[in-house]
Amino acid sequence: MATRVLLVGGGAREHAMAEAIVRSGGELHAILKNKNPGILGLAKAHAIMSETDCDAIVERALAWGCTLAVVGPEAPLEAGVSDALAEAGIPSASPSKKAAEIESSKEFMRKLLDEHTIPGRLQWRVFDNPRGLKTYIDRVGDVVVKPIGLTGGKGVKVMGEHLADSEEAAAYAKEILDTKFGGAKVLIEEKVTGEEFSVMAFCDGNVAVPMPAVQDHKRAYEGDRGHNTGGMGTYTGENGLLPFLTKHDYEEAALIVQKILDALKAEGRAYTGAIYGQFMLTADGPRVIEVNARFGDPEAMNALHLLDSNYIDLLTAMVEGSLSKKKVTFRKEATVCKYVVPEGYGTAQSKAGVEVKIDREAVEKAGAKIYYAAVNEDAGRITTTTSRAIGVVASGPTIDAANEKVEAALKHITGDGLFVRHDIGTKDLVQRRVQHMKKLRGN
Repeated sequence: MATRVLLVGGGAREHAMAEAIVRSGGELHAILKNKNPGILGLAKAHAIMSETDCDAIVERALAWGCTLAVVGPEAPLEAGVSDALAEAGIPSASPSKKAAEIESSKEFMRKLLDEHTIPGRLQWRVFDNPRGLKTYIDRVGDVVVKPIGLTGGKGVKVMGEHLADSEEAAAYAKEILDTKFGGAKVLIEEKVTGEEFSVMAFCDGNVAVPMPAVQDHKRAYEGDRGHNTGGMGTYTGENGLLPFLTKHDYEEAALIVQKILDALKAEGRAYTGAIYGQFMLTADGPRVIEVNARFGDPEAMNALHLLDSNYIDLLTAMVEGSLSKKKVTFRKEATVCKYVVPEGYGTAQSKAGVEVKIDREAVEKAGAKIYYAAVNEDAGRITTTTSRAIGVVASGPTIDAANEKVEAALKHITGDGLFVRHDIGTKDLVQRRVQHMKKLRGN
């Protein structure tokens, strides 16, 4: 009998998870707040409802007879959905509310790294009022200003990019405190220079099994310009690394993820599920920028697209604490993922209700796959919300080959006011990353 798996979440990340569940022989039951056609087409049963209503989710999971669960987004984790399911006898291959605080509180994450002397730490300080803000910023120099709580990756501003000087940095920090954006506190961190990359891992409380390295692109516009978003697209290299990332750099980052897992266990917060370490590769090695208590989005699409191992077996092993006995394998191919988003995505001007037309047969013929994100489908008509719409992913022997497939597929996705960052995965952009790191390292 197929394992009945409950999936919570309705974005492209969850569509990729849903596909992996079904591909691995699982019977999918989905709870999501939007009518994602990709997930609904794969699910044996589904419910359109709040993704953070613990009691209602447990009630539905029990009625469906689910024996295993996995949670996609961060908000249900912060709400304690995994804990509620576990108390009802349904184990979840996702972290508890206490373990997920590694993402839901940036202050907790920074303290954990300091208290356990985990490599890759930054200078930082949290403020709950404006006193001393400007003085601290002037002392540190260039800084990054972050709301403490969950903001969907859109609340971070960086001096030299979004903020002209310490005056603007202090003013933005005060604005966060005044509006309580992401919580009633603000985090000021030193700015480090380099190339960002992510290393995700499957975790069973004891071991972290790393996935291929990915580079995300947060900035809205080509040439890394514009405001931060939840992520416009990603790529991976055919060797599991990135063109600017050495095997040593990757292993250092993977070791940091393992040390974070060890620290959480030591704090009585054993971590189960996918974890996502976001790093800045500097001249002195990887530094920790963020830790997320879930798959990244879009990064999940790259990793799950390449996953050779049975995903249900991995979910079960994470829950049972037997991940060390599993061989986790990924295809040795490069991937590129680009998001189709509504015009203005990441700002208050983001357009909802735009119809998206997709020639699925032509997309597949181009060698790509589509993953539906924050869209709704009614009577065969797919429309956008204010968030990302469609993830387009392809693999190939090189990043360039994968990129060509994605670009060919994107021609068959149309709609008024849709936008794509076409430079992600291109030779020019990738080469700029390589040259940047060579310059920083004096090569």
